[in-house]
Amino acid sequence: MTDADGTAIAKLNTMAAMQDEHNQQVHPEWRTQGYAYYRAVWVECAEMLDHFGWKWWKAQAPDLEQVKLELVDIWHFALSELLRSDTLREDMGVQLNELTPASGSAASGDAEAFRQAIEKLAADSLVSQSFSLPPFIEAMQTLPMTYDELFDLYIGKNVLNRFRQDHGYKSGEYRKLWQGREDNEHLMEILNGLSVPPEVFADTLYQSLAERYEA
Repeated sequence: MTDADGTAIAKLNTMAAMQDEHNQQVHPEWRTQGYAYYRAVWVECAEMLDHFGWKWWKAQAPDLEQVKLELVDIWHFALSELLRSDTLREDMGVQLNELTPASGSAASGDAEAFRQAIEKLAADSLVSQSFSLPPFIEAMQTLPMTYDELFDLYIGKNVLNRFRQDHGYKSGEYRKLWQGREDNEHLMEILNGLSVPPEVFADTLYQSLAERYEA
């Protein structure tokens, strides 16, 4: 095993542990509740297309930050399904780390390739009612989005999800709009300006979210 493989696997294990912790916050026995994670995946795919743009009858500019956050949301549900079904394998981290941008990608001007990749991911989730990694990797490749980006944004979104639960997301008390903008937008703005040591990253991000939410 190379050092790069070891780092990739460590990142996967970190995300898996954080996902398990978050799922326990939602329900201590989350593995046995029958949650339809596959359904969450295809719904997120539709939301992602709205952020990316697909309507031919109006001008649309892709919001790539929000598109990447939607992919991260899908990864939350994917990890949940893989953990619940005991099908998470360490080599998945290596596969994600080795992905390379597709020749036809949104970044190279091939927007339709990304739309079709998202539709494949949605279709796979609907047919299998589960999650498989290849369509997700194809979506990342055709954007493109790196494994490092996925990891960094996952940490950020996981903190936001914990913040939401702490402030009444499940009971309906949480306000998703702050100062006229969605919390995801605030998250990206904070992440883009955050420069702190890794050991205090999550706590600093959480406090930054709290300050904006309570303003």
